[in-house]
Amino acid sequence: MAKRPFIRKQKRKQHGATFWDNEYKNANHLKLSTDHSEDLEKFTRFIPRQEREDVLAPGESALDVGCGNGRNLIFLARQFGMQGVGYDISTAAVAQAKVASTGLPLQYEARSIAGPITVPDNSQSLVLDMMSSHFLSSAERTVLRDEIFRVLKPGGFLFMKTFLADGDLHTRRLLKDAPAEEENTYIHPVIGVPEYVYTEEALTEFLGEKFIIHKIYRSHKHVLKGRARKRRTVSIYAEKDWHS
Repeated sequence: MAKRPFIRKQKRKQHGATFWDNEYKNANHLKLSTDHSEDLEKFTRFIPRQEREDVLAPGESALDVGCGNGRNLIFLARQFGMQGVGYDISTAAVAQAKVASTGLPLQYEARSIAGPITVPDNSQSLVLDMMSSHFLSSAERTVLRDEIFRVLKPGGFLFMKTFLADGDLHTRRLLKDAPAEEENTYIHPVIGVPEYVYTEEALTEFLGEKFIIHKIYRSHKHVLKGRARKRRTVSIYAEKDWHS
């Protein structure tokens, strides 16, 4: 009897919440730190220079859409005495965040960041969207932007960090090899879901419809001798107008 050829079993791709739950339990693909973001710390140094200490004042509230293990809300609570609300699609991440936040005035909910946000109008002095909303569709990103605007206090800030398409060789390759239906969107090679990448022009136009943009920081060292290195990112500080 002829021997059957050996066929390597393909690992089943995990999507959405299942992928993130496994990452927070095992970290197979991504480095998920428990330390707060250096980019967020940089933002907190910017705020006092604008004489806007009220944004980070004790008792003020921050909303983190895509909070992961809560590391950034924990930093704001410990460093500035803030309270906060965090949303994340991963139940494993939220479980870790709750344990790590014991004794702090922080609340978490395992949910998608698409759709209505269940916090009151004009109740947040700061909203964080750090590497989260690029997984949403165009319509969902618009809804989220408008909801962030709604829940921010007049004079409140949005701190957003996301991938930047400009000059990024990884983005160029992904858009070519695995394009999705929407423009500037590809299918993520590991997670298997659509991921959108802004150009700086598109991002400033999108946020500028609602917010006053104060600062833009772009990452560098993304190309070495013509070859792609790290993904490019952009951080943007945007304020809700006092007269809104």
